[in-house]
Amino acid sequence: MHILVVNDDGPPSQLSSPFVHSLVVALQNVGHVVSVVLPHTQRSWIGKAHMVGQTIKPTYFRPGTLHQDDGTTHSRPLPAGSDQKEEWVLVDGTPASCVQIGLYHFFKDRGPIDLVVSGPNFGRNSTAVFSLSSGTLGGALEAAICRRKAIALSFAFFSMETPKKPDSAKDPEIVAAATRLSTRLIQHLYDNWGKDVDVYSVNVPLVEGVETRKIMWTNMLQNYWSDGSCFKEVEDEDGNAEEEEEKIREGESGDKVEETNVTRHTHKHFKWAPRFTDVYKSVEAAGPGNDGWAIKKHYSSVTPLKANFMHADAVTQGELKL
Repeated sequence: MHILVVNDDGPPSQLSSPFVHSLVVALQNVGHVVSVVLPHTQRSWIGKAHMVGQTIKPTYFRPGTLHQDDGTTHSRPLPAGSDQKEEWVLVDGTPASCVQIGLYHFFKDRGPIDLVVSGPNFGRNSTAVFSLSSGTLGGALEAAICRRKAIALSFAFFSMETPKKPDSAKDPEIVAAATRLSTRLIQHLYDNWGKDVDVYSVNVPLVEGVETRKIMWTNMLQNYWSDGSCFKEVEDEDGNAEEEEEKIREGESGDKVEETNVTRHTHKHFKWAPRFTDVYKSVEAAGPGNDGWAIKKHYSSVTPLKANFMHADAVTQGELKL
């Protein structure tokens, strides 16, 4: 099978993308042809976006030692006849763009791509709150609308919720077990692809004994952010001479300007600070059977999805009269 691997975490990095190299090696070891296109840097929370107006430029990554950050990036690809075989493509774009470029612009000599695997994501992609913004899901959805079978794969870890326990996300034995299970699961899903399924969203927990734990068919938990912003206000740390000159021109300093009864904005900076506790609370409140519940139980979850926005259960036929 020819598999295209993409992700939203970028090239191998023990800090931000610790799993993709393991998966590629595992898929190759069981006989698959694996082609790889990744964002050149972290692209999480970007969904199925494309950068309109941007010229995407590739670089070429030559993987090093597994679990070590010794791969190298080059501006030009290996020349024909080179001894080194392994070379991935990095692009300054999004996971969805990686799919498009991988499907249509590279790897022609390897034959048609049978399956796109997006991931493994560094962390879970379960419940609607996470999944609707996930670059991992975005890559898989892009493949699906290109008429390819696609699997979004995520490795769920628990150290953020239970900080006193060891960081299983970096335990080589636990990661290796999750990778072996994922490789078997990818093959099973491909061989038994469900009717009308476009994407499987798979979450594998990084826990001891994951290969002996249950794998559950699940639906996606519909949940929501609670009241309040997912951004926090931060100090303006990026002032510069041009901004100060603009303040002077606009009367923000210097002579006092007569004020009228008009609302004025306070200049602020913001940083993305999502409230993950909202997700965990929604899982606790929900019953069994959904993807969040399965991960909480340390089961692997498999959620079949369509690559569309399904209709809500409401009256949506006939004429709408005002």
